[in-house]
Amino acid sequence: MNIIPTKIPDVLIIEPRVFEDQRGFFLESYNSKAFCEKTGVDAQFVQDNHSRSTQNVLRGLHYQIQQPQGKLVRVVAGAIFDVVVDLRKSSPTYGQWVGTLISAENKQQLWVPMGFAHGFCVVSEFAEVLYKTTDYYAPQHERCVIWNDPDLAIAWPLEETPIVSAKDQAGKPFKEAEMFA
Repeated sequence: MNIIPTKIPDVLIIEPRVFEDQRGFFLESYNSKAFCEKTGVDAQFVQDNHSRSTQNVLRGLHYQIQQPQGKLVRVVAGAIFDVVVDLRKSSPTYGQWVGTLISAENKQQLWVPMGFAHGFCVVSEFAEVLYKTTDYYAPQHERCVIWNDPDLAIAWPLEETPIVSAKDQAGKPFKEAEMFA
């Protein structure tokens, strides 16, 4: 496994070793020992999630203010532009975001630590996204920062207005959202 740092040191891109031949490929998508040794993150995952979305769907920017979740995100079909925003007031990267293309083709994964908002937009015909979480989904603690907040100025690779759920469209502006210490 290869770890690629991002401009926010706690957010990591993970490249698994891929063994390919004429039959196809094999990769180890997760190994607790290797993940901890390579990233320094001792994550205990408790839930696996799977979503399928069509092109131009944008999900996020989600987080849980209590029971915060670390997430290990990967794509098994299609491609997404994955974004994380640092919501930790005590962090030197507070209010900054990082985005990366994750696809079934590049087989990369993204580590989203606790204390970050997370979202993605689908840049292929459709995408299937799998992600592990370090805590259970708790809808009563779920929060959302509006995807198009001008203070964040996220450079989503969109050619038209995205398809966004009513819940996500009602997200709070960054300046009004609940934050982590």
